[in-house]
Amino acid sequence: MINITIEDRDGSRRPVEIPEEISLSLMEVLKASDHHVLATCGGMALCATCHVQVLEGPEKYFHATNTELDMLDTLPDAGFDSRLACQLRIDEDMDGMVFRIRGEA
Repeated sequence: MINITIEDRDGSRRPVEIPEEISLSLMEVLKASDHHVLATCGGMALCATCHVQVLEGPEKYFHATNTELDMLDTLPDAGFDSRLACQLRIDEDMDGMVFRIRGEA
């Protein structure tokens, strides 16, 4: 199992267990685990409503792609550690990571 921690907008944290070798994005995992993420565009990196902040984890997850950066640039609160949950594919390297939900509720 891959274990990650999700910090909600109110600061509360919940662990989430994800089966290994699952082919989902972090956005899909958040929605399936009853976290309130709009994900208006359905994972196409067109709306930024699945904005998350990477709090802890491997360095490679702190770097957004150019497509993500274009969307994140539209947000007033995006930082160097911002990502779109729809663009983060779940894999074993994510074990132990901590994400904060930043997108609209």
